[in-house]
Formats: sequence, C-alpha cells, structure tokens
Amino acid sequence: MKIIDILKNSKKTLFTFEILPPLKGGNFNEIERAIEPLLEFSPAYINVTCHRSDTAYRIKTNGETERYFTKKRPGSVGVAAAVKFKYNIEVVPHVICAGFTADENEDSLIDYHYLGMKNLLVLRGDKMKSDPAFIAESGGHSHAVELLRQIQNMNNGIYLNRGIENATPTDFSCGVAGYPETHSDAKSAEQDLLYLKQKIDSGAEYIVTQMFFDNTKYFDFVKRCRAIGINVPIIPGLKPISTTTQVDVLPNIFSLSMPRDLEIELRKCKSNIDAKIVGTEWLTQQALELKSAGVPAIHIYTFGIPDNVVKVCRAVF
Repeated sequence: MKIIDILKNSKKTLFTFEILPPLKGGNFNEIERAIEPLLEFSPAYINVTCHRSDTAYRIKTNGETERYFTKKRPGSVGVAAAVKFKYNIEVVPHVICAGFTADENEDSLIDYHYLGMKNLLVLRGDKMKSDPAFIAESGGHSHAVELLRQIQNMNNGIYLNRGIENATPTDFSCGVAGYPETHSDAKSAEQDLLYLKQKIDSGAEYIVTQMFFDNTKYFDFVKRCRAIGINVPIIPGLKPISTTTQVDVLPNIFSLSMPRDLEIELRKCKSNIDAKIVGTEWLTQQALELKSAGVPAIHIYTFGIPDNVVKVCRAVF
C-alpha cells in the first residue's frame, strides 16, 4: 500500500520509524533487535536509510598513505527487502543523489520495482566528509528534485535509455524531506520553501521533517508551507537524545536549535544514562503535544536503538 494512502485513510496519528543498514560485516540480527521491540506499537511503515561512499585512508606496504572510497553501510536494497518480507510491513527505502550516478539510481529503482516496493523517500543526501560542499557525481543529480523527476519519468515508462521498447512503467510513491529550521545549504528560509514546493510540484506526495526539539518550529513550518500552497501531509521527524555530547553535536551537524530548557537539563547530566532519561522525557512530551495537535504521523529516528523509543511509544501510542 502506498504511504500517501495509509496517511489519508488513517483517523489517528500513526507511528513510524527509521533504521540504518548494519555496518559492513554486520548481520540481520542487528535489524531484528532494532525492529522487534517496536512491533507492539503497530508501525505504519519503516524507513531504511541509504548511504553514500566516503573517503578513508590506509597505510600501504611501502608506508605511504592511500586514499580510497568505501561504504560503511552497504545493503539498503537487501535490508529493505528482508524487512518487508519478514515482517509484512510497508518499507520506505531512501533513494539519494549523493554518491550515485543517475544510471546507478535507475538500477536501484529497478530492483525495488522487481521487489514490489512502491514507496520511496527521495533525498539529496550528504556531502562527502572531505568536501567543503556537496558535489554531485559525474552523471548524477545535484538536487533531490532532479532525482524525483527521474522517478516520475520511470513511472511514465521513460528510462534513461530512451531506446527501450515497451518499457514497463514503475509505480512509485515518493516522500521528500522538509526542514523546519531551514536546510544548511539554503540561502534563506524563503528559498528553502520554494525548493520544497518544487519537489511537491514534481510529484512528491508527503513530507517528513528533519529532526527538531521545539514543536513551535514544526507548527510554524507547516503554516509557512500552507501559505505558499504546499498542502500535502507533513510528518514531524523526532529523535531521542541519548548521549551528553548530542547537546552540541546535533545542532552542529543538522543546523538546528536546542531549546534552552533542554540544553540546561542536558548540561547537568553526568552520564549518558542521565542524558537518555532527559531525552526520553523530552521526546515523550514533544510527541504527546504533536499527537494532540492531530499530526498525521510521528516519525522517530531511532538510529537502531529501540529501548528509549519503546518508553516513548508506551506513553504516546
């Protein structure tokens, strides 16, 4: 079932969450441990992230340092398929521009089509850590809207090789990301919204937000979206804080603000256990307020750690 139909047909706030493929050398047991404690809350769907190659270094036998490219978390297609068929839950794999050519994206999309997967979250993805700014692959896309248009072409039976005869149209339903506190690469909040509107006008059917810790940021974002004609469902994305360092790390990485009350409590924490307690309580109150406001779903970035999310879900769902 398509995610947009799940959202439209639901009369209550749904629970959804995101998992990461295991690190290279891991196994599916890690996925089971991330998912199974959350099944009692009847997740409407599960997102599976996709990861680009990045730079790494190694010492050669002659003592010289060699730079090479590696993926720390390969296997998004396999993980998405395994989750879908083991748990009979809708799965939404991420499809990203970063690190992929358009042809490579098409090959992944064909695999998802063969597997009967109809739902995608379409993202630009992150820059390479060694690069000062995002650089598209040669023959790749610079923006999520370009990848989204490629997918819409495939939905119309148009593949990159225009010489294919009787090409089978795909039937993908796409969501995209939105940024309540503005994407770090955007020149302004207004420009960021216009880019989001382009993605909706190009076929995206719902929005999942970047994490935020102040619900007023989400409510203001929704109002600004509606004011420029973005009328699709907007799902708040939330993250439970679980370490003392995240009070500084998360704002720096994701260009978001930390509410003063939350920052004060986190800086009092002496251990990650203390931080996890504070983060769980904060997320619970966030989720309860959003649910009472009638949001279509609450999407939680679990990062594969379900224990604090279980506590939140017991209080909210």
